[in-house]
Amino acid sequence: MTQALVFLVGFVVFYAAHLASDYPLQTDAQAARKAGWTEVDTHTKAVHHHNGWLHNQLHAGTHTVVSLTALLLVPVLALDLPLTALGTAAALLWIHLSHAFIDRRWPVARWMKLARQEGFKAHGGATHVDQAAHVVLGLLPAALLLAKLG
Repeated sequence: MTQALVFLVGFVVFYAAHLASDYPLQTDAQAARKAGWTEVDTHTKAVHHHNGWLHNQLHAGTHTVVSLTALLLVPVLALDLPLTALGTAAALLWIHLSHAFIDRRWPVARWMKLARQEGFKAHGGATHVDQAAHVVLGLLPAALLLAKLG
């Protein structure tokens, strides 16, 4: 029962931390630059391409710190659930790495092309696919790691 409870509480905590990190705590610069960007001059000519890794890692780091804080406040302090250092570290590493990967944007674009979702993408669907990827590929496995290694 404890593993199931840790999984459920962990997922809820990770999801709340994810929403906080992706919306109110993400800066405009991170949102615009985490996947890389190209500067243009006044004549719309490409001048310099930036890889965006600094902004990507700052944003993924926000997720890591907010997730850790939420874990310490809810499962540990409020609910006295048994979390281990290994399970917590593995879950936070997975959240960081999966978030950084998905937010490069090309994985979502590639998936939408493969799934033949060009129409959905043209009407703002990439944001929804991005969020679904974070839940399925990031948060669920992280909660599972937290429970299994806890």
